[in-house]
Amino acid sequence: MNFESANFFKPGKKIMVLGGDGFCGWPTSLHLSGLGHEVTIIDNFSRRNIDNELESNSLTPVYPMGTRLNAWEEMSGQFIDFHRIDIAVEYEKLLQIVNEKKPDVIVHFAEQRSAPYSMKSPAHKRYTINNNLNATHNLLSVIVESGLDIHLVHLGSVGIYGYGTAGIKIPEGYLDVEVQTETGERLKKQILYPTNPESIYHLTKSQDQLLFFYYNKNDQVRITDLHQGIVWGTNTNETSLDERLMNRFDYDGDYGTVLNRFLMQAAVGHPITVHGTGGQTRAFIHIQDTVRCIQLAIENPPLPEERVMIFNQVTETYRIRELAELVSNLTGAPIQYVPNPRNEPAENELSISNDHLLSKGLNPITLDHGLMQEVTMIARKYAHRVNHAKIPATSTWTKEKQPGVYDAFSK
Repeated sequence: MNFESANFFKPGKKIMVLGGDGFCGWPTSLHLSGLGHEVTIIDNFSRRNIDNELESNSLTPVYPMGTRLNAWEEMSGQFIDFHRIDIAVEYEKLLQIVNEKKPDVIVHFAEQRSAPYSMKSPAHKRYTINNNLNATHNLLSVIVESGLDIHLVHLGSVGIYGYGTAGIKIPEGYLDVEVQTETGERLKKQILYPTNPESIYHLTKSQDQLLFFYYNKNDQVRITDLHQGIVWGTNTNETSLDERLMNRFDYDGDYGTVLNRFLMQAAVGHPITVHGTGGQTRAFIHIQDTVRCIQLAIENPPLPEERVMIFNQVTETYRIRELAELVSNLTGAPIQYVPNPRNEPAENELSISNDHLLSKGLNPITLDHGLMQEVTMIARKYAHRVNHAKIPATSTWTKEKQPGVYDAFSK
């Protein structure tokens, strides 16, 4: 690869955002454009098509891409280019646009992102594997074939490690180990922290990590892999400028993230549904911090000779029942414990290191009543758009599991 042409520290980088129409991709695209970068979005509208498949919808209105981009140019004076490409299938189109745009950075969101959706049926499992792994491998292959010095920033998931700490704080990607040779000598090594995926979706993110490891080792591709926690919140500074720029607010049982679902349920008069005991501990991050972390990753790329840079993109951890109690105290909504459709431990501890992003300048947004009230107000404003039949989590991990429906115990 030719490393002489790119200056990673110049302002106004050329950045391609794959999956830039999605929940994390859209606000990231606006944020990077607002910073003065030349942004190109690539998306195949798969998330919009999944809404049609599930007969569900975003709680907030999601405007057509042309309307979104025109509104952003009107509000900011910045132009964002767009190309509709399925990167998991249309390899040559992806290669062509990369050769034309010659991006300094590619931000990769273009994967099916829902664990419940990935477990919905054998067909959904196959789709998630085919889409996510082919998308990532096609992208890596394109970067190598282009010969360009491109920094790849990938949004992964901290969920690839499972939801237990083995008595230690989960490190950022790498684990120090000591092995004994056949001669009895003890050697210290550093390996990728072992994955323990909890769903087909997390399995694909685990495989992504191995693909990155290989292409970094073999072809010196610069890669930053961000292992993100559960995202909550809806709008960022940029998406708040105009309703046409508003971000998605998924509330259904497949795509809605847990805290957003709790706040939505309270806003529309639905019980706050806690799966199982609610003792599951999860890592969280606000959507505004998501876009800020992408910015920090872009501004702090690995050097050509460096291994894959792995950051844990999380700000805090909570037990699910603790979140439910916070929302109940804020809104007065009742809590209803329902069957857990997932195949997971009833209780777990979780401790995660996030030192790298903090050292790069992240000032974390932590959970507070003001931000939760903001999400609740958005939910109330668009409550008329809720399809109550889509609120329960009905995708189950095994045939023996029950859907997370609040009246299931009485059947």
